[in-house]
Amino acid sequence: MRTPVTLCIFAFVGLGLCSEAKAGPLPSLPRSVSPSRQFIVYGTDAPVRGAVCDAGERTKATLLALLQQPDQWKTPIVVNTQYPQANLPDAPRVALYFNQTGFGLKIQLDLIIGSDVSGPAVERELLRAVVLELMYRARPNLVPGTTYVQPPDWLLDGVLACTAGRDSSALVEILYGLATTKKVAPFEQFLFQRPDLLDSPSRELFRAYSFALVSLLTDGPQGRPRFARYIADLPDSPNNDVASDLRAHFPVLGESQEMAEKAWNSTIARISMSNRYQSLSIAETERQLDELLHLRFPDLSLGSESFRLKDYRRFLRLPSRAQVLNQLSADLMLFGTRANPIYRPIVLGYREIASALARKKTRRITRRLDQLASARKETGAVMEKIDDYLNWFEATQSQTRSGNFAEYLKAAGKSADPEPRRRDPISVYLDVLEAQFQ
Repeated sequence: MRTPVTLCIFAFVGLGLCSEAKAGPLPSLPRSVSPSRQFIVYGTDAPVRGAVCDAGERTKATLLALLQQPDQWKTPIVVNTQYPQANLPDAPRVALYFNQTGFGLKIQLDLIIGSDVSGPAVERELLRAVVLELMYRARPNLVPGTTYVQPPDWLLDGVLACTAGRDSSALVEILYGLATTKKVAPFEQFLFQRPDLLDSPSRELFRAYSFALVSLLTDGPQGRPRFARYIADLPDSPNNDVASDLRAHFPVLGESQEMAEKAWNSTIARISMSNRYQSLSIAETERQLDELLHLRFPDLSLGSESFRLKDYRRFLRLPSRAQVLNQLSADLMLFGTRANPIYRPIVLGYREIASALARKKTRRITRRLDQLASARKETGAVMEKIDDYLNWFEATQSQTRSGNFAEYLKAAGKSADPEPRRRDPISVYLDVLEAQFQ
């Protein structure tokens, strides 16, 4: 996707150290230089400069480890940091300037370090700057005013998700749900999604798809060198035929749209099964248990295609009863190994009922089914209360934030009509004091 030369991103404050240097091109501000000397950070606060240096180095190391490439940077990344200014309340948190000067390419980040800093979002945008340097490393003499190509969003999200040591179990669980329900989005449809227009759940789904695509491209034959070549060729990539460009760089996708679709679905199925030994969440356990208890019989005579387990009196005399119920018992035994531990006694109870019905043993079956249904209802109510309490505690008592509600709060803030800021001297003075005490 081709974008203007100025891109808006978020800011990040972390922990890290970098070497101190004296004034350079901006003599009025002290600066710090990262260990690789690619990140030159300006600002009045040494811990903030060190944090930005550390964030840049870690983000670059993530990409280089995935590509299995040495650090051979050519263009430095200049970062200017400052605190929020009361007289500039609408200034972007970070502006990335990427343009051509008389001395070559220039990459500059202007960061505003506020109290609403989002670490994961800033990691993503720092990665964007590093990928841009890789894309144009061999093109330092472009004509000034050239429109630059922005790295695709799936590449940024996928690279961060594939980072060694990062917990990707939540993304794998999303892919598992898509694979089991056969609701995987078509390959080309995913490539043209715009994450900035998605709500929070859809944004998480986009991250899961990005994780699957980067895994598909890098795990194939010569996948990592090919991925590095693909990044270097992005400035020449066609804007409206992303799928063909990917097939040209990665033979694992095949030579046609049908072959790429098959590889896409196979990869999602493979990744989803890699998490099969981890326990499911409460919601996913409940959903899959409902599906298992929905029985289908091949030789129906009652005009219905399926039955619930509680309708056992209606299917008890069907010829395929024993076969279907024995299969249900086996499926419940396997499902019990992945079900949430709270639900495992319930799954065991249903398995015992299925085995009894396979032998036409109906004594106290109705009572036991009612007890299991009541236990499921009580468990769901208790877990809902626990979730409500944790949400209340985070919103009112906790001194830190998990970030789970950041997207919702951001959307709510945008939807509300902001009150106009007063510009009189007293109001500006009070805003300055508020910014200093945050």
